[in-house]
Amino acid sequence: MGEGDEGYGEWQELVGAALLGTDRRRGGGPASSPEALLDAAAVHVVRRRAGLRPAGARPRPQPAPRDPRPAPPEAASHRLAQLLAGRSGPVNGGGRRGSAPDLTELLPQWLAAAGRHGYRAPDALVPALLDAARARTDLRPHALALAGTRGLWLARMNPDWRFALRGGAGGGELPDVTDPSAVERLWEEGLFAERVALLGAVRAHEPAAAPRLLETTWASERAEDRLMFLDSLRAGLSLEDESFLEAALGDRSRNVRATAAELLSALPQSALAGRMAERALACVGPEGVTPPAECDAGMLRDGVVKRPPAGRGERAWWLGQLVEAAPLSCWRDRFGGLGPAEVVALPVAAAEGWAEELHAAWCRAAVRQRDPEWSRALLGPASAPPAAGPGTASLAERAKLLETLPDAERAEWVAQFIRAHGLSEAFQLLGVCVVPWAGALGRAVVDALDIAREAGSYPWSFSGVMGLAERCLDPVEAGRLEALTAAAEEPPDASPGAAAYWAEAFQRLVATLRLRAAMLSELTPA
Repeated sequence: MGEGDEGYGEWQELVGAALLGTDRRRGGGPASSPEALLDAAAVHVVRRRAGLRPAGARPRPQPAPRDPRPAPPEAASHRLAQLLAGRSGPVNGGGRRGSAPDLTELLPQWLAAAGRHGYRAPDALVPALLDAARARTDLRPHALALAGTRGLWLARMNPDWRFALRGGAGGGELPDVTDPSAVERLWEEGLFAERVALLGAVRAHEPAAAPRLLETTWASERAEDRLMFLDSLRAGLSLEDESFLEAALGDRSRNVRATAAELLSALPQSALAGRMAERALACVGPEGVTPPAECDAGMLRDGVVKRPPAGRGERAWWLGQLVEAAPLSCWRDRFGGLGPAEVVALPVAAAEGWAEELHAAWCRAAVRQRDPEWSRALLGPASAPPAAGPGTASLAERAKLLETLPDAERAEWVAQFIRAHGLSEAFQLLGVCVVPWAGALGRAVVDALDIAREAGSYPWSFSGVMGLAERCLDPVEAGRLEALTAAAEEPPDASPGAAAYWAEAFQRLVATLRLRAAMLSELTPA
C-alpha cells in the first residue's frame, strides 16, 4: 500500500461511510458530511498514489528489423486504411445491404494483390492489420506475410497478437535448411509451430528429406502430431515417400493409418495401390459386380475401415473403399481396352444396384489421383440435367471433379452449365473457378442474372451468387452491367419489390467492380 496500517484503516472508514451514508455515522471526523467525505477521499487517493513505489524501468526494446520490401504507392496505402476501417454503405430496412460496396469483403483481395506485387504493409497500418487478422482468420496468411518482420516484432509486445507468433515459426527465423545441425536442433527442441514450419521448409527444399527428418523422432511423437506431420507430406508427394508411408500403415493410431493409406493410394505405382487394384478387379468386371464378403486383416492394414456409417451396408462400404483406392489405370485392361468415358457409360451391374456405388467411388478416385480424363468422363456434358450425370448427382462431388481440370476448361464447363441450368444450381461450381471470372464464364453469369431479373424471380435467393460475383467477376463486366442498374417494370407475377431490389443489387455490383479495378490500378507500380 505504501501508506501503512493507519492510512489503510482511514481509507476503510471512508469506504464504510460512503456505503452507509454520512448521516448514519456517529460522531464527527472526516466523513461527517458528504462534502467532507469527498474532500477526505480526494486527499487519500493522492496519498495512496503517491505512496506507491514506481516500478523499475524496463530495458528499451531493440528497433524493429528492417523490411527491405517497398511500401505500396500512396493511393494504395490510403485504400488499405479505408478497407481496414471497414466503412461500408448503410444497410437498408429488412436486412438489405444497400448499393454501396462492402469494403470488408474486398480486403482479402487487396492483401493478395499487394502480396503478388511484393509490397510490405505501411508501417502506420501494421497494428490495424494485426487487429484485422486477429478478428478474421481468413485474412491471416496474407496479412502476416504483408506485416512481415515488423508485424512479428509488434506481436511479441501485445498478447492480443500472439496468434501471429503461432502462424509461422514461432515468430523467429527458420534455420538454413542446408545446415543439418541447425535443422536437427530446432526439430528436437522447437515448439510445434516451429517444427511444422521447419518440416515445410525442408520439404520445399528437398522433398525426400522430410520423411527422413520425421523418422528421427516418429516413435516418440504424439498421435495428433504424427497425423499433422503426415498430412504435410501431401505437398510434393512422390514414390520416394512410399517406404515411410508403408511403415505408417502399422501405426498404433487409426487416423494415422488411414491417412498413410490415403496418401499411398494417391500414388498409382505404389505397392498399396497394386494391392487395392487386385482386390477391386476381383470385385468389378464386365460380367458384373461382386462386393467383398469380408474385411480381412490385409484390407484393414491397407486402410479399409471395417464399420460403415449409419445407413450403409457393409459390403457396399468395403467395395467403395477398394475401388476408390485402386489406380484408375487398371480399369482399361479390365474392360478390354475401353477408355474412361466408355467404361463409365457401361451398364455395369445396373440391375443389381451397384452402379451408383461404383461411380461414386470412381469420382473419389479421380479427385484423389488428380486424373482429368476420368473427371471429364464422370462429369459428363454440362448441358445434361444435374441429376443425370454419369458419375454423381452431387454438386459438391462435381465441384471436386472440376478442380482436377485445367483452369480454362473448368471455366468453360461451368459457363455451359449456367447457360443450360441457370445460377440456382451453380453456386458450388462457381466457387472452384479461378478469379476473375472472365470471358465466357463472366458473360454467362451476367446473362443469367439478367434473365433472373427479367423473370421477376425471388431476388433474395440470388444474394449468395451476387455476393460471389462482387468478389469474382472480371471488373471489365461493369460496362455490360450498367444498363441493369435502373429499376425495371415488375412482371405481374414477380415478387413484391423485386425490381427495386435487383436494381439496388446491380448498382452495388457495378460499384464494387469499379472499386476493384481502381484497387488493382493503385497497386500497380508507376
